[in-house]
Amino acid sequence: MSAPARGPRSRPARPGRPGLAASARTALHQWLERPLTSLHLVLAVFGLLTALGLVMVLSASAVSSYAAGGSSYGVFLRQAVFALIGLALFWLGLRIPPRKLRAASPWLLAACLVLLVLVLVPGLGSEVNGSRAWFRIAGLSLQPSELTKIALALWGAHVLVRHRPHPRTWKAALMPLLPVSLLILALVLAQPDLGTTVSLMIIIFALLWFACAPLGLMAFIVSSGVVGSVVLGIVATYRQSRITAFLNPDLADPLGPAYQARQALYSLADGGLFGAGLGQGRAKWDYLPNADNDFIFAIIGEELGFVGAFAVVALFATLAYVGLRIAARSADPWIRAVAATLTVWLVAQACINIGYVVGLLPVTGIPLPLVSSGGTSLALALLSGGLLANFARHEPEAAAALRAHGQGRLARALRLPEPSLPRAAAMTDRPGDRPSRGGGR
Repeated sequence: MSAPARGPRSRPARPGRPGLAASARTALHQWLERPLTSLHLVLAVFGLLTALGLVMVLSASAVSSYAAGGSSYGVFLRQAVFALIGLALFWLGLRIPPRKLRAASPWLLAACLVLLVLVLVPGLGSEVNGSRAWFRIAGLSLQPSELTKIALALWGAHVLVRHRPHPRTWKAALMPLLPVSLLILALVLAQPDLGTTVSLMIIIFALLWFACAPLGLMAFIVSSGVVGSVVLGIVATYRQSRITAFLNPDLADPLGPAYQARQALYSLADGGLFGAGLGQGRAKWDYLPNADNDFIFAIIGEELGFVGAFAVVALFATLAYVGLRIAARSADPWIRAVAATLTVWLVAQACINIGYVVGLLPVTGIPLPLVSSGGTSLALALLSGGLLANFARHEPEAAAALRAHGQGRLARALRLPEPSLPRAAAMTDRPGDRPSRGGGR
């Protein structure tokens, strides 16, 4: 009798193992849920951008510095000095309790208004490239309008938060923010400095947006800003020529207003995927004006290629994420407004700079935060980073973890005070509040 035919041997099912992508997503999710993740991200982003900026400023300015003063390190050394000043300001922003910072914001803004007036006085303010916007102190240039950006964000959030649950009327949203903002804009336009004016308008818009101002008011502000920008672009001949060159690049004089934008595109094209190599770029040999300042992103693309340029964009995208994350996770409405406003200002300024370097926007002269040469801009961008790191330590979960498990040796060495726990009343909005536009957790 023949044996029955045997079918294929069935194996017992093994429990499925998660794939590599699923494991990575799980690990990333767990890391993002840790209480101090926001703080670590802020430290990493600002540290990497500052280090990259110093390296690229040295590379982009070496030729022009040698031609001007016989040393390749002239611009770099000034930038390094301001980086050290910025680190001190970062520590100061990290250390000041938010409650004291908010209380001091009116006095800080008043001091900035005085400085904006004094910088316009001949003999006190120093004129560079047709703009009287700097003080010269001990060989260093200080630009008060940069500090005004932070002061306006701190004070503007203070006056808007007083109208909680949200400024329901135009009057509540604009008084006293509107008259003070108009005075600041008028003083900056008198310098004249259109780039700083645009940055200040972004800060004002962000303050009102995250304070949940009426949408009709926001639409009015946006339309007014567009009309004002067009008018300012028309009244000045050099601005009008830049806009014309942007709108009609093929018809513009390649050696005139379109020269910088065209040379920037050539530099990016020369970089390819991996770049010509650090220090090997050709555009800085007097082919691209302001290579270490307004157009440093073109030098990054030329020497570090698409990979380096993408890394810069990714770092600013991370800054956008972590800044809005801090705002969404904070219990204090003032911290929420300031964190979101500072984040929008820095990221929007980076988008404008990168936008005109790659030819998507007309040239405006706005530097790339933390990367372009410019001492006051670098130092005060680092101060903003210190404030964001401070606010990250005051997230409810972060504050509870630091108070329960200690702050670590580095925090003790920096003499950082323990973050205060949010009051129970501040953990939730008042009855009838709508959620802020900064988002929830």
